[in-house]
Amino acid sequence: MLSRPRPRLLAPLLAAALVGALTGCSLLDRDAAGTPAAQPSAGTAGGGSQLEIPTTVAAGQVSLLQRLGADGPLRTLSVERNGAWQCLDCAGDGVTSRGTLAPELTERLQVLLANPALTTETDQARKYRTTCIDALTSSLLTSTGLITSQDCPGEERTAVAGEILLLLTQATPAEVNG
Repeated sequence: MLSRPRPRLLAPLLAAALVGALTGCSLLDRDAAGTPAAQPSAGTAGGGSQLEIPTTVAAGQVSLLQRLGADGPLRTLSVERNGAWQCLDCAGDGVTSRGTLAPELTERLQVLLANPALTTETDQARKYRTTCIDALTSSLLTSTGLITSQDCPGEERTAVAGEILLLLTQATPAEVNG
């Protein structure tokens, strides 16, 4: 008898697909000489001393992946339940930053992440497809699923995920620079 795939496996698969799409279908980048240079490896949010690109997050955690256009730097921000955050290439300068959200922002973030409406904003629920070229693409990885948006004309903003995105980009060192 065949068993049905479990929904909890969907988020890691979507995250892996997103990472592939955002990194040009490869976790390798090329330097000026055309030699491959390894990128951070995939893992879970908040692991180890080196920031990793997340593929799953637990309840109360969130990761933000942003890229401006197809060739822009990948900004990876991971926030733990307690408000501790790590950001790889926050300003597009290759620098890894760490910090902690203010207590009121941590509390607000937890309220937003627990909002049941977030489940209706996932890419799967909205049947989301990217539509713009060379736009800023932002993907939030939450325990409810992946939520992607682009800064392009006519794109409707998701209410809860839009607030999370705004909170994260205003509370960390910098936004992606083009």
